[in-house]
Amino acid sequence: MFLDPVSRFRRFARASVSEVGALDHSFLGRGRPLGVARVLNAIGHGKGDVSEIRAYLGLDSGLVSRMLRGLEEEGLVETTPDPADGRRRIVTLTPAGEAEFAAYEALSDDRARHALARHANPEALLAAMDLVASAFGRDQIALREVDPRSDVARYCLGEYYAELARRFERGFDVALSADPEAGSMIRPRGAFVVAFSDDMPVGCVGLKGTCADYAEVKRLWVAPAARGLGLAWKIMAQVEAIARELGVPLLRLDTNKALPEAVAMYRKSGWTEIDRFNDDPYPDFFFEKRL
Repeated sequence: MFLDPVSRFRRFARASVSEVGALDHSFLGRGRPLGVARVLNAIGHGKGDVSEIRAYLGLDSGLVSRMLRGLEEEGLVETTPDPADGRRRIVTLTPAGEAEFAAYEALSDDRARHALARHANPEALLAAMDLVASAFGRDQIALREVDPRSDVARYCLGEYYAELARRFERGFDVALSADPEAGSMIRPRGAFVVAFSDDMPVGCVGLKGTCADYAEVKRLWVAPAARGLGLAWKIMAQVEAIARELGVPLLRLDTNKALPEAVAMYRKSGWTEIDRFNDDPYPDFFFEKRL
């Protein structure tokens, strides 16, 4: 019974609770339980709308209200009506709250470094953590349009290129590929979408505008830790929706035989296989979809 899935899950849950100090009355020795500290952390990271805080932490409104009231009594936060909508409340840190937030951040960083340093293979541990965090936070993964020249977009593209280099028979050199210009993936010509799991980029796709009567879907990537969650389907649905907004009548894309999961998804989601439409040396399959 100690090897059955439920027992293993519960063992992991107990270990996680212990490691992060979730049961401590004074989380990280700052005099507050973990729940209150998490509310302060959310505000410190820019989540000021009370309803946004509730949704982010998955807490009911009554509990969040009590926690905010306690933080106000400590002089750590201030709550004011939203100037644009008086029914909504906005929470900000006071100077004392900013100092307390910084103290929590430093202690949390130290705890993380200590935990990783104790493991013989910290990269393997981090990979397992990324997998769990993506799976447990699958419903909170957010899709956002970003500038394809931004650091986060460059990170995603770097991970994408590295994976192609590992999987393609002849490797992958982006200089030989029909790499889209950044300007062609910015509205009104196109767009670049990144999937975020609690602000960690875990996927991307580009919509490349062309001079022809179609646009191309480029650089679809999902991080290994976020696979199996249906994220690629969501990203593709988002890029198709953006194409419709921009009045694009037809989408095209290409892919390689080393990516059979991508080929299968396109075939299942209404894409039609067509003849080659570019001179890129890497693709083996070519698809289009009329919107």
